Amino acid sequence: MHVSGTTPYPWPFDGDLDGTRTALLVVLPAGDCELAAPVEPLASAVQAAGGRVLVVRTTAPAPDPGAGPHEHGLTADLELQAGGIDGFYASDLDLVLRTGRTRRLVVVGVGLETCVHSTLRDANDRGYECLLVVDACVPIDPDLVDASISSIEMSGGIFGAVGYSTDVVDALAPLPALR
Repeated sequence: MHVSGTTPYPWPFDGDLDGTRTALLVVLPAGDCELAAPVEPLASAVQAAGGRVLVVRTTAPAPDPGAGPHEHGLTADLELQAGGIDGFYASDLDLVLRTGRTRRLVVVGVGLETCVHSTLRDANDRGYECLLVVDACVPIDPDLVDASISSIEMSGGIFGAVGYSTDVVDALAPLPALR
């Protein structure tokens, strides 16, 4: 089973959309930020399919650098703090994912072209198959969205695939709830 409409390839590449091996990774910068509206339905769909929702705060600057961390309103299974812009840097994120036997990451958050992109690239290098859900990401600079997507999709999906929230929710809906 694949998520429909993903580019540049059908995600996941092997068609094994096992909810228990999938996590929604919500990457947030330091400071105040607003999540995109599709994040909450994605979180519910991933959890209903047996997956986990992980929130990682990075040290990347937020769109409003003067504000403190803001309550995101998600029911996360775990929240982590990273020591850099990349959510894996100086955090237990990789350990948590490997211990939970996670293979696939649905990646969303704030700072598409900064902390979200950096975390996705590192996840790919660590062997996770990533899907960037573009409508569930908030860019710092909207002019960089196309370039950010292009760099993920180049060379046939060098860093993963790109899709949209409604397609992910639709693909996860028929999976059995294993929680």
